[in-house]
Amino acid sequence: MNVALSSALTGISSANERLRASSANIANLAATNQSRPNDEPTNVDKVPEREINPANEIVEQQSAAYAYVANLKVLQTQINTTGALLDIKA
Repeated sequence: MNVALSSALTGISSANERLRASSANIANLAATNQSRPNDEPTNVDKVPEREINPANEIVEQQSAAYAYVANLKVLQTQINTTGALLDIKA
């Protein structure tokens, strides 16, 4: 597989994962705000959860969307270039 093609596909996958993770963070924030208070005893071994800032998550989602589109453009350019080279050789 071509290096540019592989890089573009990896970038698309990475942007998709960033968007999925950010969406999950916002969904979890909404779920925790609407649930009843937790009556479980506190556990010292638990890792403290990171506070989710909705504004930061929106920015992360927009950034992931731009990265996704940019990688699609790289992929499209690579495919067009490969097609042009094949047309020249044929």
